[in-house]
Amino acid sequence: MDVLRFEHPYFLHGLWGVPLLALFFVYVFRQKENLLKRFGHLDILRKLMPGYSKERAVWKTVLFILAYASFVVALANPQIGTKLEEVKREGVDIIIALDVSLSMQAEDIAPNRLEKAKHEIARFIDMLQGDRIGLVAFAGMSHVLCPLTLDYSAAKLFLNMMATDLIPQPGTAIGSAIRRAAKAFNRKEHKHKVLILITDGEDHETKPVEAAEEAAKEGVKIYTIGLGSEQGVPIPLYDRYGNRIGFKKDREGNVVTTKLDAATLQKIAYITGGKYYISSAGETELEDIFDEINKLEKKELTSRQFSQYESRFQIFIGLGLIFLLLETFLPVRKKKENY
Repeated sequence: MDVLRFEHPYFLHGLWGVPLLALFFVYVFRQKENLLKRFGHLDILRKLMPGYSKERAVWKTVLFILAYASFVVALANPQIGTKLEEVKREGVDIIIALDVSLSMQAEDIAPNRLEKAKHEIARFIDMLQGDRIGLVAFAGMSHVLCPLTLDYSAAKLFLNMMATDLIPQPGTAIGSAIRRAAKAFNRKEHKHKVLILITDGEDHETKPVEAAEEAAKEGVKIYTIGLGSEQGVPIPLYDRYGNRIGFKKDREGNVVTTKLDAATLQKIAYITGGKYYISSAGETELEDIFDEINKLEKKELTSRQFSQYESRFQIFIGLGLIFLLLETFLPVRKKKENY
């Protein structure tokens, strides 16, 4: 079934100009007649103006107004498309919680931890075929950046927005991220829910293990990926132009290092029935998790309607030009008849 819509409907307000133009030209015609009446009887004056056609003058006005209306409609860009039938998909709900704290700038993994994680996540999204995906960004606090969706392109746009300055509060609140992600799932369901937690830090303030226990009760299965090393590496700092200006230091002037708390991430995964992975140069962790997810029971996800539209503004531009040409070449005076 073909459906008509306008890409820029606000331009259609310009059609209010059609009745205004019509009133304006009616006023102009009447003013002309009033001026002619001052010189004498109209019938006599028209005989003195051989060939003049009032009907043609009216038609020229109509053609001009039609051209104006056509150009207004063209600006609104009418589109015609076909609504496809509803697409039903089967899959699970997946939320990826990504650490965007300052320590993710560490370059022990090229080009740095955050960029490597984003690259892996983008590849993971490309593998999805029916699962809903959501994104949670966290540092000292957490935020749902992308709610669960089947629109993978939109999810990747939000993924590109993730940066170490996205969350204003410093820290690594893993427990907060788990709780925030758990709330983003359908609370009425107790399965079909997967959380992938990607972090390089340690967290003793938001009680991540307790948060994992709470999530497990709601049926959330957590897979954890640890970035970095347990020995600790310095955290580079950059200016607004991307130039390195040194390393993060504490109040005493000592260089701060970031350490991976693998033991906590292993506990989180174990409690919820998931698995712990250490990030590797081969970037196979999310592929392995994808294989694990494919083994899980699927559910029918929200159906969507997809519409593809093609622009038709060219038709109205063409009509407008035709009307203008006709108006231009239509003479007001008729050719004199030869007797």
